[in-house]
Amino acid sequence: MNDSMGVTAADLVYGRIRKCIFKKEFTSGQRLPEIALAKEFDVSRTPVREALRRLESEGLVQIIPGLGAHLASPTRKEVLDAYEVRKDLEVLAIRKAAPIITNIQLCRLQDKIDEERKTFSDKDLESYLNVNNAFHMIIAESTDNATLVSCVRNVLSRVYVQAIFFETFFDFDTNPSLDEHIRIQAALAAHDEKKCARLMEEHIQATIDSLRLGR
Repeated sequence: MNDSMGVTAADLVYGRIRKCIFKKEFTSGQRLPEIALAKEFDVSRTPVREALRRLESEGLVQIIPGLGAHLASPTRKEVLDAYEVRKDLEVLAIRKAAPIITNIQLCRLQDKIDEERKTFSDKDLESYLNVNNAFHMIIAESTDNATLVSCVRNVLSRVYVQAIFFETFFDFDTNPSLDEHIRIQAALAAHDEKKCARLMEEHIQATIDSLRLGR
């Protein structure tokens, strides 16, 4: 299967499985047998295998030799560990960004805040996570430190995947993250390094505290 736009059967299967994951149609740790998926999506096993490998590279799927593919199942401790590393990295990043962030980068942060309002009101978890990560990456990129940018990107990718399986982080009736992002952007605009660091630490610590309480 391959249309004029270059979309392959593997692309389509990948997209459909990924959508099922975000919609919670698959459960954490669930087996994802190639034969059953091929039958469900009316394709051969080859595109299913390719799609599962792509999902594995994103951390959404685990493929174990002899056992096949399973949906990822991060533990609460693994998520906490990632968030603790993320907090230290992002506090460092915002400290470095605060004195040198540009007006263009501040405008990009404002754009992400506006997008966040919409994705949250739509209760679209995938879009919300994408916008949230983009906001934090703009800050990291503002440091002009390629190593730090790479480290932040890696930890955000890990947290992104883990958050999918711990959606209870998010209360779609309220959005404290939006207000926190607004305050962070304002502190960056004032080039207030100390306040930026405090706000970022509080921002990420709130999620850590929620996780520890099992919410």
